[in-house]
Amino acid sequence: MKNENKPFNDVIDHFNKVEGNAANLAKEDLKKLPKPLRYFGYFMAAFFSISILLMIILNLFN
Repeated sequence: MKNENKPFNDVIDHFNKVEGNAANLAKEDLKKLPKPLRYFGYFMAAFFSISILLMIILNLFN
């Protein structure tokens, strides 16, 4: 099995150390975020989803 955490090369390894391992953000558990930040994210996702749906529906009536 291929090790996902092994750096591609020395440059990537250095980048990960300097940036706080920014390359593995997709593996982070979003439920560990503080509640206000998590709820704000849920609100923004819902707001954009509803806005896009409303724009599509209103454009169909024009």
